[in-house]
Amino acid sequence: MEQKRGIFARFLDVIERVGNKLPDPFVLFVGLAFFMILLSWVFSLAGASVQHPGTGEELAIRNLMSGEGLQFILTSMLENFTGFAPLGLVLAMMLGIGLAEKVGLLDYAIRKTILKSPSFLLTYTVVFVGIMGNLASDAAVVLIPPLGALVFYKVGRHPLAGLAAGFAGAGAGFTANLFIAGTDALLAGITTEAVAVIDDSIVVTPIDNWYFNIVSVFVLTVVGGLLTSKFIEPRLGKYKGEAIEEESTEELPRAKMGFFAALIAGLLYWALIFVVIMLPDSPLRGEGGTIIPSPFIDGIVPLILIFFVIIGLAFGIVTGTVRSGKDVADHMTEAIKELAGYIVLVFAIAQFIAYFNWSNLGTWIAVNGAEFLQSVNFTGIPLIIGYIIFTGAMNFLITSGSAKWAIEAPIFVPMFMQLGYDPAFTQVAYRVADSSFNIVTPLFPYLVIILAFMKRYDKNASLGTYISLMLPYSIAFIVAWIILIMVFYYAGLPYGPGVYTFLEDRAQ
Repeated sequence: MEQKRGIFARFLDVIERVGNKLPDPFVLFVGLAFFMILLSWVFSLAGASVQHPGTGEELAIRNLMSGEGLQFILTSMLENFTGFAPLGLVLAMMLGIGLAEKVGLLDYAIRKTILKSPSFLLTYTVVFVGIMGNLASDAAVVLIPPLGALVFYKVGRHPLAGLAAGFAGAGAGFTANLFIAGTDALLAGITTEAVAVIDDSIVVTPIDNWYFNIVSVFVLTVVGGLLTSKFIEPRLGKYKGEAIEEESTEELPRAKMGFFAALIAGLLYWALIFVVIMLPDSPLRGEGGTIIPSPFIDGIVPLILIFFVIIGLAFGIVTGTVRSGKDVADHMTEAIKELAGYIVLVFAIAQFIAYFNWSNLGTWIAVNGAEFLQSVNFTGIPLIIGYIIFTGAMNFLITSGSAKWAIEAPIFVPMFMQLGYDPAFTQVAYRVADSSFNIVTPLFPYLVIILAFMKRYDKNASLGTYISLMLPYSIAFIVAWIILIMVFYYAGLPYGPGVYTFLEDRAQ
């Protein structure tokens, strides 16, 4: 046993050293953009070309080092950045979600859900709130695990089990949610950019994985709850640590009243939307009265933005965190400030993807890659599981979900489209792999924070303690998700409104 632990520890050390040698994501994508320029020159010299799968046109690889390529690089740089689909989606979503977070609404909802949970549902509640907490973005990873540990400690259960359950939900289950979150907008925008290599008429929306995400919330809640109760807690044993000082649970004045005001305002808002949709000749319906497609689906991000603004205002006005229009602007500004690093990264990502598409290298890789996979008969569920494992392994080198998807999407989305798979289905496979293994990579940015929380209850806690505590969740979540994908795949269930496994079934 000691030898196995030693080998595993050395393996983690290697992963950490390799990962630490990788440059910052911004620098990484600048390097990839230059690599695309060099690669296009090499392929162009070799006379490489590919037949476009949609038009049948023969496309030669275009040289980014040519005069035409230099013109493209200079004249498209700003448009690549400002026209990058995920940028506007994410900024818009964060205006609303950020306001709800900054006025204290999301923090209040998270705290009350966990602290008021019945004892027999406590474990499942902690996992559930952790999963739902991704609405608050990275704040959930910092807020929910210590709350879970505190509540477990107060009811006489091992606090590290509560911490692990909360962290598993927030860190490994973050891609699932009952609501549309910023992650959905971010990934959908990158996927849409990648789809354009094959068919620029297809748009992947933030709700294209919604049904799958909803089911995932309940599946992961049950799996995480059972794992905590049946395996993690028995393994930890009875907690024998000394009493600790309880964290303050002080809340805003009139927070309860503000929460109910937000709840009522949110319900009235969606009731109004429902009434408008039900009207004869509703402006939110498509031609022939359809819901899919329709202006309602196309405008879902603005509708969600308005929803979060309304509930944020309702809570803020009642609690006093919003006293004027300036307060609203200030809260939104604070939320956008936290995206500064993402905005900088997008500039580099946008150039890389634009070069990839303009040079026709994306089409060449997609067509030839798909033909190779078909020739070796590596398709269907084995291919999807192989892709999930590959992406999970990538987590040990690149922890940023958006950066990883920006690298993978231009390659795998068009390739899988050539095999007949809907791009939103490929996105599902990516999401489950990226989400599950985040918590076990030594490069995870919040690992140090979680270790600090652990040391409050166990002064001897180390990286080995952390990995041994969280690895079972990663394995259980990925297995549960693969099974869920197989259920959706073979039963022909939709992953979102009008979105199925195969591209031919997509509602246009």
